[in-house]
Amino acid sequence: MTLDRFYPIFDNSDWLARMLPLGVKLVQLRIKDQPDETVRREIAISRDLCQQHGAVLVVNDYWQAAIDLGSNWIHLGQEDLDDADLPAIRKAGVKFGVSTHDDDELERVLAMTPDYIALGPVYPTILKKMKWHQQGLPRVTEWKTRIGSTPLVGIGGMSIERAAAVFDAGADIVSAVTDITLNKDPEARMRAWIKATR
Repeated sequence: MTLDRFYPIFDNSDWLARMLPLGVKLVQLRIKDQPDETVRREIAISRDLCQQHGAVLVVNDYWQAAIDLGSNWIHLGQEDLDDADLPAIRKAGVKFGVSTHDDDELERVLAMTPDYIALGPVYPTILKKMKWHQQGLPRVTEWKTRIGSTPLVGIGGMSIERAAAVFDAGADIVSAVTDITLNKDPEARMRAWIKATR
């Protein structure tokens, strides 16, 4: 199956309830620092919302909960890979994407044959403190050359205005977080994103 070209990331199911009716077809639920029961409840609600709207839900990090709750996709950061049971994930029929930031991480990940690879931050990002500065567009092109047919997600400092150049550089999908969640009219911004990437 081909993943949608736009990939927003939200930290709770309330955002999904607002955004999925607008036509979002690929979304990540990235919950941080919540008790296990909260995480499982949020995954279950998000799973049901995505099923209603024909969207793909990607659960960040919580791979066991995702498997238990019948979610088909997970996203793993580099630190998550240390603890993730990839054979169990594969056996459950769950697809996974992975974050990469440098050559060593990319080489490590390629050996795992993930279902997509994310590169970030393409542009400076306010979302989290990172040791990596912006990767830049030439890096996007290099990554796409190296990963071949595996979908490449460009993330970090993403805006509608920057998306076209990231696609042109080789990304198959672009991902945004704060460009939507911090916008004064998130719904209008989401509609604009969908229009720009379809």
